[in-house]
Amino acid sequence: MFGQIVIGPPGAGKTTYCHGMQQFLSSLKREVAVINMDPANDILPYPCDVDISELVSLEDVMAHLRLGPNGGLVYCMEYLEQNIDWLKAKLDGLKDKYLLFDFPGQVELFTHHNSVKNILEKLTSWDVRLTAVHLVDSHYCTDPGKFVAVLLTSLNTMLQLSLPHVNVLSKVDLIEKHGKLAFNPDFYTDVLDLQFLLDLLQDDPLLHKYKKLNEALVGIVEDYSLVSFLPLSVENKESMLRLLKAIDKCNGYGFGPLEDRSIESLMSCAVGAEFEYEKIKDVREKFMNTDDDMEEDT
Repeated sequence: MFGQIVIGPPGAGKTTYCHGMQQFLSSLKREVAVINMDPANDILPYPCDVDISELVSLEDVMAHLRLGPNGGLVYCMEYLEQNIDWLKAKLDGLKDKYLLFDFPGQVELFTHHNSVKNILEKLTSWDVRLTAVHLVDSHYCTDPGKFVAVLLTSLNTMLQLSLPHVNVLSKVDLIEKHGKLAFNPDFYTDVLDLQFLLDLLQDDPLLHKYKKLNEALVGIVEDYSLVSFLPLSVENKESMLRLLKAIDKCNGYGFGPLEDRSIESLMSCAVGAEFEYEKIKDVREKFMNTDDDMEEDT
C-alpha cells in the first residue's frame, strides 16, 4: 500500500489539498481512500473512508476531561496510538487503494510529541509506504522572519518524523496578495543563499537586536541543506502533477505498476528530468506580476 500523510499548520490548506488530490488521483484512474485523522474536522468536503471521530471526538474529550483544543488533540493522538488496532482493522478493508491521511494542524504533534511518530512507525511496519507532504501557506514568503520560522519548523518536522518528505508552498495563486516578494520565487522554493534574507532581517528595527540569534537560525538551515519547497495551486493541474511525481518517487509508487498517465500530456518535462525553472514557471507566468506585465500596464 502507498500513501501520503498531509501535515502543516492551521490554514495551510490540508483538507482542500486532500479533496483536490483525491479528485486528481481519480482522474488518473488511481483508486484512492481518504482517512481523516483530525478529530476536530467535523465538516469534510471529501468522501471519507475512515474517520477518527468514530473512535474519539475532540469535542467529547474537551467536555469530559476539561482540556483545551491543543491538549485535546494531544490526548486524541495518544488515544489513537493506544488503540492502533482500530486503525489497522479499518485499513485492512482498503487493500490496494492509495491512501491520503489528513492530519490535524497542531504543529507540536509533528515537532515535539511522539504519538504521531509512533503511529507512523506502525503504519510503515504494516508495509504502508508513506511520504510526508508538509503544506505551508506561501504568504509566509512575504515576511523574512516568518519564512525563517517556517524553514525551522519544516526541518524539525523532517527530522522528527523520519519519513520521505516533500515540503510544499501552498496557495501560490495568492502568493502576492499579502505583499510583493523581495526575491524571485526560486529563492523561496530552492532556499538559496539565506544571507540575503538575513540582511532583510537586520533592516527591521524590531529584529535587529536579535542579529546573533538570526544568524544562528539561518546557519542551522543552511548547514543541513535539506529544506526546499514545491509550489502548489490545487486548482492548477500542472503543479498538482509535478507534486505528485515528486511524491511518487519518494514513496516508490513511481517505480511500480503505473496507471493511465494520459494527463501527463499537459506537461512538457519528463519524470525526474525537468529543469529547476520548470518548478516555478507556473508561479511566475500565472500568479505573479512580472516586470513585463507592469510595463504593459503602464
